[in-house]
Amino acid sequence: MRKLNIKDMKKSFLSVVVFMMTAVSALAGGILTNTNQSVLFLKNPARDAAIGLDGVYSNPAGVVFMPEGFHLAINWQMAHQTRTITSTNPLFALGKKNDGKITKSFEGVANAYMIPSVQAAYNKGDWSVQFNFSMPGGGGVCEYSNGLGSFESAVGMISQQLKAAGLGAEGYDVDAYMRGRQYYFGFQLGAAYKINEHWSVYGGLRALYGDASYKARLTNIQVKMRDAQGEPYYVNFDRFINNSIAGINKQLGQAELATSIGAMTPEALAAAQQKAEAGLLQLETLQKYSQGVNLMSIQTGFGLAPVIGVDYKVGSFNFAAKYEFNTQMKMKNHSTLEKAMEIEAVNKFQDGTEVDEDAPALLTVGAQWSVIPEVRLNLGYHHFYDKNAHWYNNSQDKLSHGTNEYLAGVEWDVSPRVNISCGGQLTRYGLTDEYMNDMSFVVNSYSAGFGVSYKATDKITLTAAYFQTNYSDYDRVTSTEPKVSDSFTRTNRVVGLGMQVDF
Repeated sequence: MRKLNIKDMKKSFLSVVVFMMTAVSALAGGILTNTNQSVLFLKNPARDAAIGLDGVYSNPAGVVFMPEGFHLAINWQMAHQTRTITSTNPLFALGKKNDGKITKSFEGVANAYMIPSVQAAYNKGDWSVQFNFSMPGGGGVCEYSNGLGSFESAVGMISQQLKAAGLGAEGYDVDAYMRGRQYYFGFQLGAAYKINEHWSVYGGLRALYGDASYKARLTNIQVKMRDAQGEPYYVNFDRFINNSIAGINKQLGQAELATSIGAMTPEALAAAQQKAEAGLLQLETLQKYSQGVNLMSIQTGFGLAPVIGVDYKVGSFNFAAKYEFNTQMKMKNHSTLEKAMEIEAVNKFQDGTEVDEDAPALLTVGAQWSVIPEVRLNLGYHHFYDKNAHWYNNSQDKLSHGTNEYLAGVEWDVSPRVNISCGGQLTRYGLTDEYMNDMSFVVNSYSAGFGVSYKATDKITLTAAYFQTNYSDYDRVTSTEPKVSDSFTRTNRVVGLGMQVDF
């Protein structure tokens, strides 16, 4: 009997946990950051120098130039996303459901039916007191009904090693499932001051509360065998382990009997006993994984960070800038993982521990030009300081640079009551092969949005908008012999409705 590599088997199973639990969400912005904080963003994302109530988030210093009084906006958005990983791995050929193919696609579907946000401001004289509630991160649930490539390759690795060990295993079957849910609730309170007719400044504080949960299952694991006639059949993994242990004990008993009647030398018996003991120990170690994986982790965290801004108006131009400081967050685990395990990365999710999960600092600058009073052109730039944030195991260091976004848009007041606008956004991440994995990934993209606002009364304005993000592919090769690779891509579509009331 050849020696089983139990250490590699443990790593295979535990790697499932690593991939399962490293989810980070990004919809339209830097990693862990959503910038679509209002429906006005959907109809024109280049809002960094616009004067409007959505500026409570995008240009808070400029809100003070709005008319005096109380202003309130309520927004609802619904997003539909898919995340697709096309994985190539020779181990997949051993899977019952894969028909001998080594390439397989895994698709996650994420629906966020309720992404709310609220902006409010009270302007009086040279002051503007402002409040914003939104979801700066997450906002939905993503499900992989067939698990992920990392899930299946872990089971395939065990099947391959059992086959190499001479235990009669030829393949595997498994049912896999992954579900991640993330909500990051943001509350921002601050005030803007109008220095003169040209300049205004803003200072505020943002609170961020994170609530996330992750579930993963590997169930109904089976091992492919062949009967005496060479016909294939599948046996439950737990039963396979028990049968293998019984088989080793039977062989050992036969060796002891052969030695007692002189058919085997004591030296040969000692060698057989040593091999059997090693095999039994290895199989008994593996037995704790025979029921598969059924894990649950809930994470919660809280962080605070200052926000500052400035706005400058001159003639038909308006310029603005905003800086959100890095939000230090530690997510506390409430998990089924009660004890530290052999692989350090898994300990990120040990029950009762806290791990770094900062929201990165953000710098935005923008310009708006009123070509004529009814038409405005907008430009914007965002930089997320992802590499200066602190994430578990310093994963931020795996990025080549922070996220950069470039935005442009146009607004047209068709009539005193109707406004239409459209715009686009180009997002570029500092991605590397080391950073990417099949559970948590983002890819470079460009987005476009358009919409219409209708002033129903002198005090009420209604807005509807649509926003779509088109993603490129990111290809990663982790091994050439044998070839193991992944191709990542996503889709994202958002619709939104909003209402603004001016008192």
